[in-house]
Amino acid sequence: MAAAYTMLAPWIGGIILFVVGPVIASFVLAFTDWDLLNPPQFVGLGNFREMLKSDVYIPKSLGNTAFYTFLGVPLQLATALGMAVLLNQNLAGIRFYRTAFYVPSVTPAVANAILWILIYNPEFGIANYVLGVFGLGPVRWLADSTVAKPAFIIMSLWGVGGTMVIYLAGLQGIPDYLYEAADIDGAGPLQRFRNVTLPLLTPTIFFTTIMGIIGSFQVFSAAYIMTNGGPNNATLFYVLYLYRNAFQYLRMGYASSMAWVLFVIIALFTYLQFAASGRWVYYEGELRS
Repeated sequence: MAAAYTMLAPWIGGIILFVVGPVIASFVLAFTDWDLLNPPQFVGLGNFREMLKSDVYIPKSLGNTAFYTFLGVPLQLATALGMAVLLNQNLAGIRFYRTAFYVPSVTPAVANAILWILIYNPEFGIANYVLGVFGLGPVRWLADSTVAKPAFIIMSLWGVGGTMVIYLAGLQGIPDYLYEAADIDGAGPLQRFRNVTLPLLTPTIFFTTIMGIIGSFQVFSAAYIMTNGGPNNATLFYVLYLYRNAFQYLRMGYASSMAWVLFVIIALFTYLQFAASGRWVYYEGELRS
């Protein structure tokens, strides 16, 4: 046992130093006013009262983030599932296509942002070129507050390869005999998908939904690089505003209180999803009344 603890000591030390310690520190700082240069001043619930009553950018950033999350995540999941179904075929060269669709999801965030700045360029970007083929546009994607958030949602589809791989693994875990039984019963492709694939894939959908919402609430890098919250704060997402408070306005205490509010929001949505999961998530071997 002593040898085991000795082997685990570096890992435990790292967790305490780089995870547990910062979490406790941020919780304490949430009740202070600290500019990094002077000692923290205890303000009690002052930061939270300011968030609720006087900071107009809190509801704006939360609204932007909610728009991005609750429109973007379902679209991302549907796109990833559709791609996984198409790539779950025994065709020649299918491994190449799976790799090709997965690679964009591992591209660094900065490279992705630069690429999409070029795609959305109003003068020579490919997005306006595609619209022009259909007689539409041009659109000032990142400079128009009405289309800036939808532009970010469209861009988020570029990185669904990771979710697609999870769906692909879930699809390949469905036993073939269930499809064979459905064929014997005369089920067509859509009926097999609705009555066999979807029910057995619900644990995977449940997992990807939780992870998708958690990730979307923390959207930051693309907005910081591409628009820095503009135009007219249309892409001022919550974590971007948190970053501004921490490292531009040097309000570390206020930023810490924002971080804990975000934690509570994410925890609440995760709890609600677990509470509702018993109604639609099916686990193989589970008996239903």
